[in-house]
Amino acid sequence: MSTTKSVSVLGSTGSIGTQTLQIAAELPEQFRVVALSAGRNLDLLEQQVRQHRPQAVALAAAELLPNLRQRLNDLRPRPELLAGAEGVAAVAAWPTAQLVVTGIVGCAGLLPTMAAIEAGKDLALANKETLIAAGPVVLPALQRSGSRLLPADSEHSAIFQCLQGTPQPRKAQLSTGVPTPGLRRILLTASGGAFRSWEADALQKVTVADAVKHPNWSMGRKITVDSATLMNKGLEVIEAHYLFGMGFDDIEIVIHPQSIIHSLVELADSSVLAQLGWPDMRLPLLYALSWPKRLPTPWRRLDLAAIGRLDFQAPDARKYPCMDLAYAAGRQGGTMPAVLNAANEQAVALFLEERIHFLDIPRLIERTCDQHRRDWHGAPDLDLVLKVDGWARQKVGELQAQAVVTG
Repeated sequence: MSTTKSVSVLGSTGSIGTQTLQIAAELPEQFRVVALSAGRNLDLLEQQVRQHRPQAVALAAAELLPNLRQRLNDLRPRPELLAGAEGVAAVAAWPTAQLVVTGIVGCAGLLPTMAAIEAGKDLALANKETLIAAGPVVLPALQRSGSRLLPADSEHSAIFQCLQGTPQPRKAQLSTGVPTPGLRRILLTASGGAFRSWEADALQKVTVADAVKHPNWSMGRKITVDSATLMNKGLEVIEAHYLFGMGFDDIEIVIHPQSIIHSLVELADSSVLAQLGWPDMRLPLLYALSWPKRLPTPWRRLDLAAIGRLDFQAPDARKYPCMDLAYAAGRQGGTMPAVLNAANEQAVALFLEERIHFLDIPRLIERTCDQHRRDWHGAPDLDLVLKVDGWARQKVGELQAQAVVTG
């Protein structure tokens, strides 16, 4: 009986996707790539298809499908080529896939992730927005389908790994929002991002070039800006709430500049467990792919003597206003986290286009959330989540056009 696990990769040309495929190439006896989806990067996608020979390939940009078909015309056997949202959803639910890696950035990953869940697939979740925007929808769907959700980002993987050795129900081990007996507190570590050594007043001088230079991690531009605002950590607080069933008062953020400790858990007896490793996304991805096994790798081993010291400090709320916005949205729950997430995505996109200043990002998010309060809903379905997501993006654009955020 083959022990090779069949994998579908959503967002194969992005940071998560390329690193997942690197793991599959390094460990071909463990993982076989059976389906891929991508956006518009045809050059890289063609290389991936030729290397991994998947059964199916989907392009979110449907207008590029004829070009891709022509590029792959000589392949035998040729993969099934799909396009648009329906094609990406088909790749997410591909019949031979045992595990789906969700590497699509932002709320665009929500529908294909739901398609994978409805098909009963296990998920390596690298798209945090799925749970943040639609946690009240996703968790019941997981329970209905029997899909297993394995966190693939570094912080939640660290928590997940720490909890594997604690007595707990099987469902809690698989991160389905079931509270973990004996878990008292979660400590999410944050690098502090590109501006961790800057004074708050100096943020007036921030440029896009400054914001996309992460001191520790190699990530996409959007998530690197989120790290600079600390919104990435605020969003992870909401995700941890849904994954591990913890209240917001029991999930804390601590700045850890070295990014060696990826997160910690405090247990009822006051013991604190931590997961350590170099800042390398392949580690949590591999654990999500291989769980419950641990696979040997030739990767660089941690050298604590070479690191020398590990530092910690409390985050400065004045410097990182997005952190408190995320806590507030998470505590309100319902549709508010979806609005927060969409407003952040849109505001960061405007910043990367140099249409707003860095400090306008939290201002736009806060005013969008404030304007949603009268239409807030406590128990949304998927259609409502998508509706408020679209509303929030439009509202950010309106506020920017009205120059409401200046000053």
